[in-house]
Formats: sequence, structure tokens, C-alpha cells
Amino acid sequence: MPRFSVRWMVALVLIVVVGGAFIFCEYLIYFPAILKCAWPKISHARGGEGIDDRPMDSAVRAMVLSDTHLLGAVGGHWFDKLRREWQMERAFQTALWLLRPEIVFILGDIFDEGKWSNQKHWEDDVRRFHRMFRHSTDIELVVLVGNHDIGFHYEMDWFKLQRFEKVFNASSTRIVTRKGVNFLLVNSVALHGDGCPICQSVEKELTKLSRDLNCSRQNTQSSSGGMDGCEGTHLYPPAAPIMLQHYPLYRVSDAGCTGLDAAPPEERHLLFREKYDVLSKEASQKLLQWFKPRLILSGHTHSGCEVLHDNKYPEISVPSFSWRNRNNPSFILASVSPSSYALSKCFMPEESTVIGVYSSAGACLLLLFLAHCLWMKGLLQCLSLCLLGKHKSL
Repeated sequence: MPRFSVRWMVALVLIVVVGGAFIFCEYLIYFPAILKCAWPKISHARGGEGIDDRPMDSAVRAMVLSDTHLLGAVGGHWFDKLRREWQMERAFQTALWLLRPEIVFILGDIFDEGKWSNQKHWEDDVRRFHRMFRHSTDIELVVLVGNHDIGFHYEMDWFKLQRFEKVFNASSTRIVTRKGVNFLLVNSVALHGDGCPICQSVEKELTKLSRDLNCSRQNTQSSSGGMDGCEGTHLYPPAAPIMLQHYPLYRVSDAGCTGLDAAPPEERHLLFREKYDVLSKEASQKLLQWFKPRLILSGHTHSGCEVLHDNKYPEISVPSFSWRNRNNPSFILASVSPSSYALSKCFMPEESTVIGVYSSAGACLLLLFLAHCLWMKGLLQCLSLCLLGKHKSL
């Protein structure tokens, strides 16, 4: 009877340790991390065209993440897929439940192998994406295109671009307007500047959008109502846009980047290659001149950074949301009104913490097993000695 009870007690402890570690690491760990995050107050805005006195509920609550890199069939190991994609799914779903954003932007590189996946593999990747990033109808999900989705400039073609745009039901270059705020989406993969057909098409669309935005702003400033050269333009709210794209604007390196999610110190001084790591100087200046954005949000580098271009155009590089690319993924919470914005950063649990919890649970189980074996061995020795003593006395 005692041995039976001990076995049940050991089994119960095993269940508690293993089950507790699993439930904490796979579900509960995201709650304390995201509960630390909060929407920034628009009254604390650090940029824009002046402080906005509008109430918080009139600002757009935008969640911005980047570089999810859903692994493909060629280079993605099944366990790597299962582990990292489950973590991204739980983090995203917990964030939606606790923070309730109105709109979510993902800044490209949705898929890791979109640039070469066949139709079957592409459909499988898309199905997994829709499962992981499912959302209610009152939350809008806006996806930008990245180089891993359609390939670098020399790899992209109309088929890959249109396949991507069909899945996400929208052009990769457009303006999304919410509550008087203009979010400009840029297909930065096509800004190579060599006159390729896709590049020409994207640049043509960008020049049109630039004209529309400039005419929209002039329209509110003009008392006459009529403006030369603005006939037939689409009018948007008269606010400088928030520009979102995959590639960062040109910068020499990440040498000036700081923070918990910046590139490792040994990588910050590596020089960036134009049209590969960052946009070219020419393309960057074109975008700034055309749109004069009050904020640029970009991805691609997998690390966080804050840069001020021409001393007046701030750019935030959003780190990768995948644990495969970073130990400490994060995303941006943005409260945006037509005249100002405020940003805060929300960090996910570190993958090393999850590994540490599982390692600690494994060590506890090993110690428990060894203690049980030693205790049972000691009990058996005691019983054998007692029986031997009784035998001698008889």
C-alpha cells in the first residue's frame, strides 16, 4: 500500500510539473508580457504637425509588426515550423484579445519562400497564415509585400506579385484612410530605379498618389476652391501620410541604433547595400520629396532602429515578429490622429525564457526521479534487513 501511494504521488507531481510548464510556456506566458503594454496617449505625441486635443477614441489604434517569415516546404524543418509559428499565433491572438487594435499592419516578408514556392506550397503557406493571423471582422489586417514574398528585384515577376495581391485582395501600392489618417503603403521591392515593367507601374502609381495627396492638402488651403493641375484627382484627408514599406530608406548602417531590439553590437557597423539591405539614395529622396511623410515605418532588417532623415522625417524600423529571427520579438502600438501620433513598443516573451522554463522543469523531473529511485532503494534495503533480522531470531 505505501509503495502504491508513493507511485501515485510521484505520478501526480510529474503531471503537475510537466502540465504546468506546458500550459505556462504555450499559453499563459504571453499574458503578463502583453499586459505590460498599453496604447500611447495622443496627448503625449512626439511628432506630427502639432498636439491634437482630440479624445483617445478618435485616434486610430494601429498595431504594426513585420517579417513573420512563415517557413516553407523547402527550407523549413517541421519542428521549427511548429514551434515558431505556434509562438507567433499565440502572441498575435493574445495581443488582439487584450489590446483590441482597429487595424494591423504587417510590413512584408510574410512568407519565407514565397519567392520560389510552387502553387501547392503557396496555398499551404497562405492557409497557415490565415489560421495564425485570424481576426474578427471589426479588426482590419493590411499586409505589405516584401522581398521574400515575391523575390528580390531580379526574381520578382507579374505572376508572383499578382498572386500575392490576389490573396490579400488589394494593390501593393495604395493609400488606406482611417479617421482622417492617411496610411501610404509602398511596394518598396519595385523601387529599383532601372525602369523594369513592375518598377515603372509602381512609380507611376506613386506619382499619382503624390499628386492626389498634394492636391488634397492644397484644396483645404485654397479659398478659391479651384487648383491648377488638380482636375480629376482623388481627394484624401488633408494630412501628411504615415508611410509604410518593407525596405528601410537609405542609411549607411545601424551604427546609431540603440535599444533592446537593436542589431547586436558586432553587426551595427556593417555597411548596408543599396537596393538590397536598404533602398537606394535616389529612391529614398524621391519618396521623401513626393510625400513628405510625418513618419516612416519599415521592416526587413529584423532589428529595431530609429532614424531621422533630413532632420525632419523620422523612420522606425520594426523588428521581426518571428522567434526564428530574434530572441525578443516586438511590435509597435501606434495611436494616430490626423495631426499627431504617439508610439510605444510591446515586447513578446523571450524564447530563451521558454527554453529556460522547460529546462528547469526537466531538471526537476530528473531530480525527482533520482530521489524516488534512491528512496525506493533505501526502503527495499530496510525491508530486507528487517526480514533478515526476523529470520535470524527464528
